Amino acid sequence: MNRQAQAAVLFLTGAALLHAGFTNLYLRYVKAGLQPLLLLSGGVLIAAALATVWYEWRGRRENRGDGHGHDHGDGHVHREPRVSWLLVLPLLALILVAPPALGSYSAMRTGTALQQPYGYNRLPASGPLDLTVVDYASRAVYDHGRSIDGRQIKVTGFVALDRSGSPYLVRMALNCCAADAQPVKIALTGTIPPVLQPDKWLQVSGTYTAKQTKDPVNNGPIPYFRVTAATPVPTPKDPYDESWNN
Repeated sequence: MNRQAQAAVLFLTGAALLHAGFTNLYLRYVKAGLQPLLLLSGGVLIAAALATVWYEWRGRRENRGDGHGHDHGDGHVHREPRVSWLLVLPLLALILVAPPALGSYSAMRTGTALQQPYGYNRLPASGPLDLTVVDYASRAVYDHGRSIDGRQIKVTGFVALDRSGSPYLVRMALNCCAADAQPVKIALTGTIPPVLQPDKWLQVSGTYTAKQTKDPVNNGPIPYFRVTAATPVPTPKDPYDESWNN
């Protein structure tokens, strides 16, 4: 791989990062708050590619001017190892393959990542509550439902079924990037649709219940949610939940 090819790979990688950063594609890889750093990285790679081309062009002009070539002093042209072209593979994967968000398969094989928060955001005094899976689960388990008991609640997540067919509403909690995403789960009871498909997104309406169960993977707490209505919804723009560590 010569300098021109190296510059081309740098440029294409930077362009791919900018494309991902300016679209929703980056949300499949990293949390939303890292978008500025992703865009900065893409800009730096493109600048490095342009600088490489300029220095190569300037070096060739100087060599033509003094009559010397690139033979490294022994009369032979040294070639870079062909294995360096393997660096192109991650670039092709980034451009051609958009991985799906982690779903029920990963969720049911990983223990719940529910953590006790440092505090809770203030909730509206009246009206239905629109909570995330993480917010509902943490209030139900660690606050014992004190702030949500008796309130009408809406929660959105994707469906997961355990080996016995019991339904869960899940959201993958994101710390930094998709590689460290872990599930937070809510067990569903009450008026549940007779047919549920894993990975389909639902908005469930209902109320808090003190009933809990244990995650068979890591013995972590999983609260129940009493469903009164369930509505299919499209997959959200950002499928991951970042509220668990905020």
